[in-house]
Amino acid sequence: MSEKLLLLLQLCNSSFPLGAYSYSEGLETLIEEKRIIDNQNLNQWLINELKYGSIRIELAIVIRSYNCYLKKDLEGLLYWNDWFSASRETSELRQQSWQMGKSFLRLMLSFESENQDLFDIINSFDSHCNYAIAFGILTAHWEIKIEDLLLGYIHNWINNLINVGVKLIPLGQTEGQNLLLNIKYEILKNVDAILSLKDEELSSCSWGLSLASIKHEQLYSRLFRS
Repeated sequence: MSEKLLLLLQLCNSSFPLGAYSYSEGLETLIEEKRIIDNQNLNQWLINELKYGSIRIELAIVIRSYNCYLKKDLEGLLYWNDWFSASRETSELRQQSWQMGKSFLRLMLSFESENQDLFDIINSFDSHCNYAIAFGILTAHWEIKIEDLLLGYIHNWINNLINVGVKLIPLGQTEGQNLLLNIKYEILKNVDAILSLKDEELSSCSWGLSLASIKHEQLYSRLFRS
């Protein structure tokens, strides 16, 4: 049990070299437009994304990738990878998912260089594997409990976005940590709901994220890639 926890903590650590810190997922636009100006605004944005946004679909794809790997269902893995790529709202968000997925696969190959089955699965993807798919594959291979890996994934996602707020709003470090601490109940509640989503229920209402992402590439100056 302790070994699995340590493996998960490594994957979800901010120092894990995927480049997640370089993305704001539309927050840079919203802060620039003064739509998010303090920790309360940021907290509400994150809660709405958890309840209705595309992060719900991302977590659902992690689940499906995890289950396909356990069943050795390569066709299913490729299907859900293509499905998720098509669901990305903008080119910036799609490129983020592909870049992080590519980096994750490269690390996976270094971790499991002697595993031919895993090597064959990784090489079945062309040039684009989404991060959610890659994460599901490795955590299934390492036999990490699905409830734990979802909590790790979403905690890492929220922590990255809170750090964007700390830098750009700006928030103090203490404010950011209080926000992270207080949002834990929303995380638990929404992860439970996502676990029960059926394939036909995979939908989101994330037009706010879409518009913010579309506008991001037009910003006069940018610190983040999305």
